[in-house]
Amino acid sequence: MKKMLAFVIVAVLCLCGSAMAQETYSVGISQLVQHVALDAATQGFQDALTEKLGDAVKFDVQNASGDSNTCSTIVNSFISNNVDLIMANATPALQAAVAATGDIPILGTSVTDYATALDIDDWTGSTGMNVSGTSDLAPLKDQAAIFQELFPDAKNIGLLYCSAEPNSKYQIEVIKEYLTEMGYTCTEFTFADSNDVASVTQNAADNSDVLYIPTDNTAASCTEAIRNVLEPAGVPAVVGEEGLCAGCGVATLSISYYDLGYATGEMAYEILVNGADVSTMDVRFAPNVVKKYNPEMCEIMGVQVPEDYEAIQ
Repeated sequence: MKKMLAFVIVAVLCLCGSAMAQETYSVGISQLVQHVALDAATQGFQDALTEKLGDAVKFDVQNASGDSNTCSTIVNSFISNNVDLIMANATPALQAAVAATGDIPILGTSVTDYATALDIDDWTGSTGMNVSGTSDLAPLKDQAAIFQELFPDAKNIGLLYCSAEPNSKYQIEVIKEYLTEMGYTCTEFTFADSNDVASVTQNAADNSDVLYIPTDNTAASCTEAIRNVLEPAGVPAVVGEEGLCAGCGVATLSISYYDLGYATGEMAYEILVNGADVSTMDVRFAPNVVKKYNPEMCEIMGVQVPEDYEAIQ
């Protein structure tokens, strides 16, 4: 009996020691606003870490409802709670996290251009700070080529975006050069927030043959308002990502935001478990881009798409 009791005690101690040895990780997720693309990125991120760590990872997911100031409040709560890593979903969330801490590893996702977002002049692929992540930038030259494929006779392209989003400005600057080289006349139409989306979209529709809307969080959260203007006006929009296209566009060259978030989760695992240095990790891009179209909007607008475009379900 003494031997059996000793065995049981040793076994219990081993189990307790094993449980104590299992390290747990806390991850704060700050998402700028709720819409299809950002939701998918957050889900992909959580799925990647959960698959690798199971119950050893705990998430604190908070949504700023489109308010940059709330992003700061969220990040400060993460810092107070001593999280091991912050995932910032969208540019304002990333900027708020960077402003709040230089110590906790930060991974961004759904961020178009890190050099623009973080005001880095000599971009080398990594930030050199406690930040890395994934970019949702699809090749803008190829996005511009969609206009030649679908709207070769168009003359005036309206560039519709939120002036408060730095990455939207970046996309517009780049694609505007490509479109101008192709012979289109481009005019910018900007809204400051969701309050003037409908009126600015109406102005753009009145003065354009077709619109371009980049991966813009404000636009993505206002697709119904945009569609309510474009549909009766008969003005189609080529857009930066699938969620926007499903809501108000005719075509896009899109990435999978779920895959993007998943890749960010894999980076988080390398940092948390394998001790990777976030400051030297190159920003990663989506592995695939796909031409997609919105069948309903294409029918309404009378747009015919080539066979290499996939229908959005």
